[in-house]
Amino acid sequence: MTLDQLRIFIEVAAESHITHAAERLNMTPSAVSAAINALESRHGVKLFDRVGRSIVLNQTGRAFLAEAQAVLARSRIAETLLNDLAGLKRGELSIRASQTVGGYWLPPRLVRYHTAYPGISLDIHIGNTEEVADAVEAGHCEIAVVEGLVDRPVISSRIVDTDEMIIVVAPNHAWATLPHAEIDLTRTAWILREPGSGTRLAFETLIRQHGIDRATLDIPLVLPSNEAVLVAVRTGIGATLASRSAATAGLRGGLLVEVDWPVLPRPFYLLRHKEHYRSQAAMAFEAIAEIEV
Repeated sequence: MTLDQLRIFIEVAAESHITHAAERLNMTPSAVSAAINALESRHGVKLFDRVGRSIVLNQTGRAFLAEAQAVLARSRIAETLLNDLAGLKRGELSIRASQTVGGYWLPPRLVRYHTAYPGISLDIHIGNTEEVADAVEAGHCEIAVVEGLVDRPVISSRIVDTDEMIIVVAPNHAWATLPHAEIDLTRTAWILREPGSGTRLAFETLIRQHGIDRATLDIPLVLPSNEAVLVAVRTGIGATLASRSAATAGLRGGLLVEVDWPVLPRPFYLLRHKEHYRSQAAMAFEAIAEIEV
């Protein structure tokens, strides 16, 4: 059993599809299939059920997945220790980010990091806040930056920046010209991000502060990305609470209007596992994360 076989196994388990996993791994589908077959044949087990064009973990595969992930996590820690001896001249840094962070805040800082440390390759994955926190806890990444508060015993969390949450609507929406005193948060439809996202958490905080029960609101659409939410809002269907960073292009282009409502500050949090090794590459990124770009 090799580390490459474990990486391939984990990717196929995540994608449930040989071709999709091969694309993610930058391999041919035949090479991915061969690696899975070799792993199963060597140990005399079947890890997947083949269902049509899909390949799905069976009970044995599910039991093995956690162990495979743990082995890879330990191998990354060992490799990081060795890379630190090279003094940031080579190595890899795995970063996870929530969508707003990954789409707007993170890219300029990654550019600055790459310029300063070109020998460090960056492995970047984007998800919602809960997915990112799960990855930190499982050891799938060394550090992460999210816009939602994460309260887990094994995760260290500190603020590295602050975002602004604003209510936005289309120009033809009634709230586009109403003063704050005349706005009732219950008198519109709301287009929201999915549960588990930092943006959704900010909205839940907003209505809780005003004593509003979410069950009483008209929520016709729940969408999995900032862009999808804002495009829907541009049609005039309703309002949303969004990051100013995400809404800036629409505001400048006249496709969206900021409602006369107090700005809701929202911190960005840098996460890391309390019990895992803290590499020089990660510490260098943390220093850059706190520099205004």
